Amino acid sequence: MAEEEHKKVTENVTTVSETTPSAPAPEEKPVAAVDVAPQEKPVAPPPVLPSPAPAEEKLEDSKAIVPIVAKEAGEEKKEGSVNRDAVLARVETEKRMSLIKAWEEAEKCKVENKAEKKLSSIGSWENNKKAAVEAELKKMEEQLEKKKAEYVELMKNKIAQIHKQAEEKRAMIEARRGEEVLKAEELAAKYRATGTAPKKLFGCM
Repeated sequence: MAEEEHKKVTENVTTVSETTPSAPAPEEKPVAAVDVAPQEKPVAPPPVLPSPAPAEEKLEDSKAIVPIVAKEAGEEKKEGSVNRDAVLARVETEKRMSLIKAWEEAEKCKVENKAEKKLSSIGSWENNKKAAVEAELKKMEEQLEKKKAEYVELMKNKIAQIHKQAEEKRAMIEARRGEEVLKAEELAAKYRATGTAPKKLFGCM
């Protein structure tokens, strides 16, 4: 590509050198004779044709601009593609993050529900066990109260029996005492009647 541009520049220089006319030599002005001939008007030099080099240079510049514009357009297109890929990647990442967050929330909710269910089960188990123990304690208290009442009744019966036995013994002693007193009175009366004295004196001493 550099060789083609060098060739084009060489051709342009050759064309400019061929087309550019040689500058006319300056004409010598005739010396005006004093009072000899009238003064002639100066001859105007021929017009210089414009050089076609600027047009070709402009064409070359336009040709040079076209690849640059195309390159810039390609870079813009590539940049747009890169931006699009970046946006798609960001959207995909956000979507993935949203899915992960939703999964995390679902797992946390599942764990919380599972824990709450177990805690509720433990609470029910505790209440049932407490109720069973309290019922057993109440039953034992009732049994103890019943046994206590039976024992108290038994003790009362024993006390009554002892009192009864004591009363019977007292009655027997009182009856025997009366019999002995009556016997002693009869013997004393007999001794008085017969005028004899008892063999044993002071028996109570």
